[in-house]
Amino acid sequence: MSKKNKIVASEIITFYMDYVVEHKIKPDSVEDFAKLHQFDDVNFYDHFASFKDVEKSIYNVLFENALLILKQTPEYQSFSKKNKLLSLYYTFFENLALNQEYIKLSLNGLENQLKALSVFSLLRQSFIGFIDELNLETLNLNVDSIENIQKKTIRESAWIQLLFTMKFWLDDTSDAFEKTDIFIEKSINTSMELLDTKSLQNIIDFAKFLYKEKVQ
Repeated sequence: MSKKNKIVASEIITFYMDYVVEHKIKPDSVEDFAKLHQFDDVNFYDHFASFKDVEKSIYNVLFENALLILKQTPEYQSFSKKNKLLSLYYTFFENLALNQEYIKLSLNGLENQLKALSVFSLLRQSFIGFIDELNLETLNLNVDSIENIQKKTIRESAWIQLLFTMKFWLDDTSDAFEKTDIFIEKSINTSMELLDTKSLQNIIDFAKFLYKEKVQ
């Protein structure tokens, strides 16, 4: 059988996911993988440096597809920041559920090490980009250094929250991941409320005082 002249990245991703699901194991070599799917292994390297890069792309593609679906929804632009974040979570986790067999095989044995997984590096970049795009409000401090710390804290807290949610989803055995939906709603509501908690102003005012005393 003749090989395909060219292959696009999305085809490689589909072939890879199908292979893992069918064989319950990751392919050993790019050469054998390409031969099985009738394309030149050189074309693989036009898109990816390794299978690890394919895995990184899969999680990022699932996220980017969720974001694309949302942004094509006419009502999306009128959503509040909280509802934009909630909608993204629900759509992203629907994508995970549709591909749960691959996801669970891919992360098998690594459920308790999600934060350290390099496989999420592209997903992290895209997710933090979305959080920056939301422009979640920070307290007005008029101290650039502290405000930058606030923004960084929001990014990192949001990322950790997503990882915790993925861990919860992996362990969720409820019908249609109903418990994950509840977890998402409660955790997002709580985190957004914390950003608006007025009592935090006293803590920040004290930090601002200490900062000024130090620099003076």
